[in-house]
Amino acid sequence: MFLQFDFPANLTAEKFIAQLGDKVSLEAVSRQFSLKTYYDSFDWRLYKKGITCEFNRSKASSTLLLRNLENDQVVASSEIKDVPAFSQEFQSEEIRGTLEPVLEMRALLPVCNLDYEIYHLNVINKDEKTVLRLILEEYDLFNNRVSLQPIKGYDKAAGQMIEIFTTKMGLTPANKPLLLNALKIQGRKPNDYSSKMNVNLDPDMRADIASKYIFSHLLKAIKDNEQGTIADTDSEFLHDFRVAVRRSRAGLSQLKGVLPDKINAYYAEFFSWLGQITGPTRDLDVYLLNFAHYKSSLPASIRDDLNPLHEFLLAKQQKAQKELAKKLRSPKYLSTIYEWEQYLKAQAPLNSVEPNAKLTISELADRRLWKNFKRVLKEGNAIADESPHEALHELRKSCKKLRYLLEFFQSLYPENQIKHFIKNLRGLQEVLGDFQDYSVQESTLKMFGEEMLNNNVHADTLLAMGVLIQNLDILRDNARKDFASRFATFKHEENKSAFKSLLTAKV
Repeated sequence: MFLQFDFPANLTAEKFIAQLGDKVSLEAVSRQFSLKTYYDSFDWRLYKKGITCEFNRSKASSTLLLRNLENDQVVASSEIKDVPAFSQEFQSEEIRGTLEPVLEMRALLPVCNLDYEIYHLNVINKDEKTVLRLILEEYDLFNNRVSLQPIKGYDKAAGQMIEIFTTKMGLTPANKPLLLNALKIQGRKPNDYSSKMNVNLDPDMRADIASKYIFSHLLKAIKDNEQGTIADTDSEFLHDFRVAVRRSRAGLSQLKGVLPDKINAYYAEFFSWLGQITGPTRDLDVYLLNFAHYKSSLPASIRDDLNPLHEFLLAKQQKAQKELAKKLRSPKYLSTIYEWEQYLKAQAPLNSVEPNAKLTISELADRRLWKNFKRVLKEGNAIADESPHEALHELRKSCKKLRYLLEFFQSLYPENQIKHFIKNLRGLQEVLGDFQDYSVQESTLKMFGEEMLNNNVHADTLLAMGVLIQNLDILRDNARKDFASRFATFKHEENKSAFKSLLTAKV
């Protein structure tokens, strides 16, 4: 049963109340100015899952409502004073249970605001008892709405009111959220940010022009996440910032002979510097994000002994974050990013002397993808049980370069085929990434233990960290064992033939 209804155009709140008052007995309870604020994560995780989050504030009360995007029905609600930044901070189990699996580590951010007047009305019977409550919202920029709040014991009243609304007053069930209209008015669109590469390239586009297009897309991602990274709004801003930086570095290293060598070298060094200054903060973010898992991996009797490690990591992260924010406000960063932006905006030379500039982007893509694919196969085939850890690390870097090139050029190839190959590559990357992450975490936690020992940390904490390090060592060994089977799948002749047929140029 729909309990929310849209007014026809030009029906004001006062006219509605007057018309309805001729049909039922109404009691005016209150009339107040209110503010409706919609929230979502920066990357629209709630919207993508079909949820809207609205916070309604007035002098009388403040309520958070989660609605189904398709039919606008309330799925969870709670009276709160303020909206916390993270889902786990909500006291309501209903709200928390809905938001946590969707938002994960992302912060809730205001998306848009709506000013409106809210009327609270009671429908009363002959005995002057309230049988139904009405909440009327009057907006300046689009049609008004009214919501029904049934009262226990008077179920028929809601049905009778719906009949009046739809047959006598021209109201229609509200099955679309106000969010879409509000965003349109404020010049925004849902899903206006995504961390995924989505570059549509013309296969016949000149390689130098297409490369600038790719780098411009990556620069936008860097700038989109810049302020959230500086403010430390949530850890994903820095993550997406670093991914765009890494993709830019990979593009400069892999698309050689397209841009001038001096330009390539200058900005490759700059993006390498960006990778270095953002690394410490990101590493500490990962440890903090993984901390609950660290604790749960320990025997219950010693889990709380690990708590001082969390305090230690948090203090180091806050210090590293301040240093990072300072560097991202520095003249070096600001001026170089501006210069890069201006270079990318400038028109490409009509007669470029760079050896690969005049190739079509399709030709360049075929050459670079095939060369990197062969490098991955060669490095992977050379890895044996006795190979050093560094060999797997180098293969991981080669896989990343191939993955970034596939993302750059995916619009040039049949969607199903390219996505299938990316999926296969991702499986290999996952096991290599796990091996590298466990190795780094193991050695870093040993280093942290030495630092904490100098700070007179309790021995129980060091013992708990020792158990954690042993667990990571086992996980690292398991990842190493998994590598052979994952690589065997990747290098299978069927996969190799499929990739070769994907490329349109001769290789």
